[in-house]
Amino acid sequence: MKAIVKYLLVFTLAFLLAGCQTGEGNEKVQLFLDWTPNTNHTGIYVAKEKGFFEEEGLDVEIMLPGEVRAEQIVGSGKGEFGISFQNQVTQARSEGIPIVSIAAIIQTHTGGYYTPKAKGIETPKDFEGRIYGAHGSELEKASLQAIMNKEGGDASKIDMVQVGNTDYFVAMGRDIDFVSIFYAWTGIEGEIRGTDMNFIKTTDFAPELNTYSPLIITNDEMIDKNPETVQAFVNAVFKGYEFAINNPQEAAAILIAAEPDLSPELVKRSQEWLSPRYKEGATAWGVQEASRWENFANFMIKHQIIDEVEIQQAFTNEFIANAMK
Repeated sequence: MKAIVKYLLVFTLAFLLAGCQTGEGNEKVQLFLDWTPNTNHTGIYVAKEKGFFEEEGLDVEIMLPGEVRAEQIVGSGKGEFGISFQNQVTQARSEGIPIVSIAAIIQTHTGGYYTPKAKGIETPKDFEGRIYGAHGSELEKASLQAIMNKEGGDASKIDMVQVGNTDYFVAMGRDIDFVSIFYAWTGIEGEIRGTDMNFIKTTDFAPELNTYSPLIITNDEMIDKNPETVQAFVNAVFKGYEFAINNPQEAAAILIAAEPDLSPELVKRSQEWLSPRYKEGATAWGVQEASRWENFANFMIKHQIIDEVEIQQAFTNEFIANAMK
């Protein structure tokens, strides 16, 4: 009998240890991506591969984008976390959608306008009379006018044609003269393809458009009722992005292994470019400045994109501050 009891105790202990090692019993949460997996998301994949989520008691499922946007899923409480952008969070809060930014993934806006050199577009003033591949938002029109103001350009003279998710390079090979991109991915992809392009960086002409793009969101209910879960998630991604900052090559390899359909060359080159920019100019990764949220909200109100918004509810540094301790 003693032998049987001893065997059962050993078996039970082994079972429990195995459960701990495989993450069984951890809290399951979902993170909804904004777009195809890319180097904006590397720190998340690092946190998963390195066991940072597991250390925090979380089992995180990374969800690829679908027909319903991350803002809607997280805002409705059907998902715990997501990837979004400052303009989308600001708009959502103005419409009563309760999403909150809990960490800025990149400190400076890396977007701008991309055009084949053969088109002869060298500055925003040259946009006049050209065809822009648009997504159809009012913010696009206001942003174009903002960057054209410096040279006295008129955005109303731009022909805006919706392109949706069409391949940018295919679109510009036809009748589109310029599009909006994020350099860290599409710009570097263009260099790999050997395309001869001009890139006009948005913030060089309109610093008021220096938004946090992208960022990580949750919702009001998660913060109110499950702050420990939110803190655990932020603790893990904080470690993940810090690792990606200090180890771009290994971080790139982790993303490539997790998403083998991605171009390894694109991931590696993008990661080398982006890693030092994750927290460039900030006290730590993830920190957000109130003034930048307020300035951009005022921009959206001025251009009648939104009526009003309580911008203090749109973001918080609380969880990042705790992760830094």
